[in-house]
Amino acid sequence: MSKLFYTEAGHGQPNMSEELTTFRRARKVLDLPATSKSATVYALMRAYPDSKVPLRFSVNGREIATLPAMPMPWYRWYQFTVEAKHLRRGENVFELWCDATAMNAWSIGLESGYEAPRSFISDNSGAEWRNHHMGYLNTFRAEYILRVRLEDGQDAPPPPFKWEDPGTARMESLRRVIPEAAKGKGSSLEKAQAIMGWLSSNIEHANTVITMQNAPWDPETVFDWGSKQRGHNGMRPLVHCVHFSATFVSCAQAVGIPARCAVFTNQQPDGWFGHFTAEFWSAEQKKWAMVDPQGNACFMRNDSELLSIAEVQQVRPELAKYTKFGEGIESQKKNPRLKGFIFDRYPVGTSFKHRSTWYRSDLLTNPIYNPPAHGSTAYCETGLVWDEKEKDLFGMFPHFGDEAYFSGAPVGFPG
Repeated sequence: MSKLFYTEAGHGQPNMSEELTTFRRARKVLDLPATSKSATVYALMRAYPDSKVPLRFSVNGREIATLPAMPMPWYRWYQFTVEAKHLRRGENVFELWCDATAMNAWSIGLESGYEAPRSFISDNSGAEWRNHHMGYLNTFRAEYILRVRLEDGQDAPPPPFKWEDPGTARMESLRRVIPEAAKGKGSSLEKAQAIMGWLSSNIEHANTVITMQNAPWDPETVFDWGSKQRGHNGMRPLVHCVHFSATFVSCAQAVGIPARCAVFTNQQPDGWFGHFTAEFWSAEQKKWAMVDPQGNACFMRNDSELLSIAEVQQVRPELAKYTKFGEGIESQKKNPRLKGFIFDRYPVGTSFKHRSTWYRSDLLTNPIYNPPAHGSTAYCETGLVWDEKEKDLFGMFPHFGDEAYFSGAPVGFPG
């Protein structure tokens, strides 16, 4: 048993983070209960690839650790073990800095949008602190993505799933642009395939190799930006598996099919070969079926039995035998950035080792809960619910579900 303490949702953006130097120091304050056991501190950070400067870390005014720079070009999780004697009941102060004088060694991820954050920045080596004008350009209030897991206590049960309200103007607008084949009298699978084929045939995949201008999780905007390859401020948008699947989830619900986002990684959250897919509830087979909207793919046994995520994971080394691509895959094959994934990793299920589910499917009704840059950093969003068997690997997340949570029928879905 253990419990995670945190004050943010992991909605960070890698191009809006906090740089650390010997002058510029970051502080996070967390309220903790009394404990007699050690704690694990998780911080989402990036070390510059050519940096030789170690990261320095203190708890309640006592420096307790340094970390060598690791040559990885993305934000990933770093861990510290803190003995119980360094912690106290109530406010605990965690500070991070390094001995660089320029912003060229370490940075920490942050989430903006807080009125009174419990994160602080100093420009003068800790002599003064402020919780405003934060970020490397000193422009907003934010919480640093730093969390603490205590061995005492227990995480809350995973949240119930949230669905779209079908009566909103946004959902009505979306229904007008969805293909007619998805709105007819066909089966759940036929409607899902119509939506996937429409998306994968018209949206061009663009990842972090060529742009960092994220598209929002807004289906009509994703379709427009992704088909034109032009978005916010006239820049090329980042539209990848995340956006295909999030758009599918909204579209499926618009035509009356329960759907939710499904997120995978091949190793811990720092893994580079993850994938973002979706699930829809098959009314005919009474189960959640996994689909991949980007590749216009569903997963089936004997050309009829849809596979759940758990079943896909069981056949993972031979996934090619169970993968049924639709016409949209031909458009995706033309993209040189996807060839390695489609022909090498996909057939053997490399990306589907560890599973999680986004408990919120109300992506249009409540867009403030949609992460702005998923897939651009190590996974960090607290809206992900991981398999409870993975808690040792994913201790920086607060929610874990059992098989009943993942496989149960959609409760409360309108319609």
